Amino acid sequence: MAEKCVHQGCGKLFTDATEECNYHPGPPIFHEGQKGWKCCKPRVLTFDEFMTIPPCTVGTHSTTDKPPEVEEKPKEDDAALAKKIAELTASAPRRTPIPTAQAASTPPPPPPESDDDDPSLEIPDGATCRRRTCGKTHTKGAAREGESCVHHPGVPIFHEGSKGYSCCKRRVLEFDQFMKIEGCVSKDRHLFVGSGKKSRGGDGSGGDEEEEKLETVRHDFYQTPLSVIASFFLKKINKETAKVEFRERAIALDLVTTDAPRPKRYAAEVPLYGAIDAAKSTHKVLGTKLEVTLAKADGASWPVLRADEALTGEILQIGQAGRA
Repeated sequence: MAEKCVHQGCGKLFTDATEECNYHPGPPIFHEGQKGWKCCKPRVLTFDEFMTIPPCTVGTHSTTDKPPEVEEKPKEDDAALAKKIAELTASAPRRTPIPTAQAASTPPPPPPESDDDDPSLEIPDGATCRRRTCGKTHTKGAAREGESCVHHPGVPIFHEGSKGYSCCKRRVLEFDQFMKIEGCVSKDRHLFVGSGKKSRGGDGSGGDEEEEKLETVRHDFYQTPLSVIASFFLKKINKETAKVEFRERAIALDLVTTDAPRPKRYAAEVPLYGAIDAAKSTHKVLGTKLEVTLAKADGASWPVLRADEALTGEILQIGQAGRA
């Protein structure tokens, strides 16, 4: 008889007690908007990104191990917090206001995905329902009459230690309890593939007319004495096809999203303010952005990320600066 593994990050059904299990042994950590696991280093901002952090430990399945409790950072009392804010405000330099035109250039959020599967698309065997907390999988050839999809249409909310969903009132304190909150809405069909259309190209890759080409995407950065960490905000980047090429003073990007039926594409050569060590620079694709770590060639501070940006006179740096 198949049993369900209780390890965090696994949750698979198994019959072989010696089968390999990939999981997180540490408790989840939520602090100042960041989310991650105590047992490994990745920290993300959204709950969807948190749920995709790959397990860091290999062991065997278990049905008895109790998941560790969520670790919440202790809160400061109001007096200490007010004192710290006053000190930071007094010592912080004045920031140059961001021009209205720049703020207006931020791309609007993508339209919501269709709530029904396109009947012309084949559903892969083993596909999992996309709706939050449903988790049902599709068996190829199975009839779809009589399905019941119990899910949460809202987003996860974490506030002052309580956890829940925006679509219903239930709130719990433990992360393990949060993962077991039953859906508050029911539909008579699951959502396995959405409304994506089959590509019209004969080779299955589609044509240029199917892509929405983006001229620009929002970006941000911070830096340490040795590196610049930059983010290019674009949701649903296809990790398999993303191309990032580091050059001495530029980054060549070719990013295509998995949006259906019309994916977005951002292809550009980004000129950089300073020189970088291309061999030591790295990148990673997250759920809402591309993050690149640029190794500085000379250790100089960057007032801006792009060489074609106007200088603001403000430099954001994290870490201990080198001695003169």
